[in-house]
Amino acid sequence: MLGETTLQTILFVFEGIGVVAFALSGALAAVRKRLDLVGVVVIAFLTAMAGGTLRDILLERRPLYWVEHEYWVWAIIAIGMGSAIILRSRHFEPTSRAIQWPDAVGLGVFAASGTQMSLELGSTPLIATLMGVITAVTGGILRDVMLNDLPWVVASFQLYAILAFGGGLVVWGIGALGASAPVAVVAGAVSITVARVFSIAFNWSLPNWREHDHTGIVDLPR
Repeated sequence: MLGETTLQTILFVFEGIGVVAFALSGALAAVRKRLDLVGVVVIAFLTAMAGGTLRDILLERRPLYWVEHEYWVWAIIAIGMGSAIILRSRHFEPTSRAIQWPDAVGLGVFAASGTQMSLELGSTPLIATLMGVITAVTGGILRDVMLNDLPWVVASFQLYAILAFGGGLVVWGIGALGASAPVAVVAGAVSITVARVFSIAFNWSLPNWREHDHTGIVDLPR
């Protein structure tokens, strides 16, 4: 059986991967909106840390993740500044699709790790799963609001939050069947990420009732 030390190591690694992935997606989105260096770093930080911060506040978990691990703040600053300088010096324009690839990785690892952390603190399966969703999607919602966009997570009909929810249930379900927590977390993260990658590659989405209405609402690009 894999022990508690292994679980904590996996959670730490997954949180790190999620921070880097979401910081990169936030930086790319900010560069696409032509923000200055400070703006790019702020958006990168909010995208990477908002979900985990809200989770920790709701679960009364202290210290907050980014306060406890200050080096990730420096890493986000480096990612934000590096992305802005490199992309602009090479006149590269990030596409909305390019932003989705690192975002898919962040979705998987944050949803799975957030769910497991909540289970470790005694949350019920439903609450733990919702905490995983909060961890995974809050940063993206705040990123879009700060960039003056309609939050893509709740308005694009893409398979996103629903995958985080399903993956959280996978984490709990595999654990309930007797598997070790590290195995459950890895399985949940992989299932979410793979499902998200396939949904991007093959344009899978939720049923869109706006395609045939006459309200004048314009569908978001996919």
